[in-house]
Amino acid sequence: MKLTIIGTGYVGLVAGACFAQSGNNVICMDIDENKINKLRTGEIPIYEPGLDALVERNSKNNRLTFTTNINQAVQQSDIIFIAVGTPPEEDGSADLSHVLAVAKSIGQQMIGYKIIVNKSTVPVGTAKKVKDAVQKETTHPFDVVSNPEFLKEGGAVDDFMYPDRVIIGTSNAKVAEIMKELYAPFVRTGNPIIVMDEVSAELTKYAANSILATKISFMNEIANLCDVVGADVEMIRRGIGSDKRIGYSFIFPGVGYGGSCFPKDVKAIIRTAKEYDYDLKILESVEHVNERQKLVLIPKVLKFFKGSLEGKTLALWGLSFKPKTDDMREAPSIEIIRELHRRGAKVQAHDPVALEEARRLQIDQHATLFEDNYEALVGADGLILVTEWLDYREPDFDLIKKNLKTPVIFDGRNILNATKLKEMGFSYFGVGRH
Repeated sequence: MKLTIIGTGYVGLVAGACFAQSGNNVICMDIDENKINKLRTGEIPIYEPGLDALVERNSKNNRLTFTTNINQAVQQSDIIFIAVGTPPEEDGSADLSHVLAVAKSIGQQMIGYKIIVNKSTVPVGTAKKVKDAVQKETTHPFDVVSNPEFLKEGGAVDDFMYPDRVIIGTSNAKVAEIMKELYAPFVRTGNPIIVMDEVSAELTKYAANSILATKISFMNEIANLCDVVGADVEMIRRGIGSDKRIGYSFIFPGVGYGGSCFPKDVKAIIRTAKEYDYDLKILESVEHVNERQKLVLIPKVLKFFKGSLEGKTLALWGLSFKPKTDDMREAPSIEIIRELHRRGAKVQAHDPVALEEARRLQIDQHATLFEDNYEALVGADGLILVTEWLDYREPDFDLIKKNLKTPVIFDGRNILNATKLKEMGFSYFGVGRH
């Protein structure tokens, strides 16, 4: 098939590369000329394991091309995916200005029938808004499909190539069959392609992410209760996770969730409900718990240093919101660094891949960034572990102890062996662990 993907962020670039890998001819279009020029030379603007090889292979085979020309992108393809950003407004609602601008451009450039697919995460009613925007610009026939993505950063390629399910929102049976044919190579093991109406498809994405965010915040609440009553959250996690109705996924306590999806999508679904005069009390609490959780280590740090961080130096490992990505959107590390800086502490930070992104976000105004995680420890009064990178799971504890002025670790992801560390002479503080 001949496809165009408009937008070359996480979703658009992964979708384009994976569709090309299954034999389609794909044009990836973006208005950012610098980004397109880099992609043409094989430079990937985001860190996503496995994506660079896919882009290189399919570019060489001429199945994947890049352009800033919207006319070419629309007219040379039969199916056009909209994969641009929908950042949150101040009130939490999704900003659809980029989506609707693209829809308008598609309408202006159409010279025949097109299937227009919303791949961006969009609130209820967006398919209709896109349809209206296109219709104002053209008399040519078209259909609008809602096809939400379910990609996790750091595993996006595998998630696209081997999806748990594919959601197709359309009321047109013929269009549904075309979309099923497009996705057939990715579901050969039997995982379902589920066809539903556009509104249900739009809400499915928000509902899925909201459930996962709820599990995280629920477990963080339990961890905080463990700190109060003296229980061990790791034992509780094992106890409840063994129940098949609950499972072990997304019940690891820590310093809260971040990234491009959960915070934005929880805010957006809350806002959507308010537009219909309905309050989503559970999700409002989920959001509140998560914001509070980002600073859950600060009281532990303050207590250890007898109430004052003035003049102290803290090493911080992990800047990205999760491992295997350089994404720092809504990352707990940002709030932790700002709070430590506000309280007079100096911060020495490391991350395996997110240092460039941290500089772009001007994190270096509040923290000194180090290329080597052990160098970040030198002269520090303690270590705060924020992101559960594999690099940090089995470090050289003797070297950590040697480099730190005080052998204390605040483990924001509970990935270290507390018993072992205490035996080695460390003071250890986790989340819901003693």
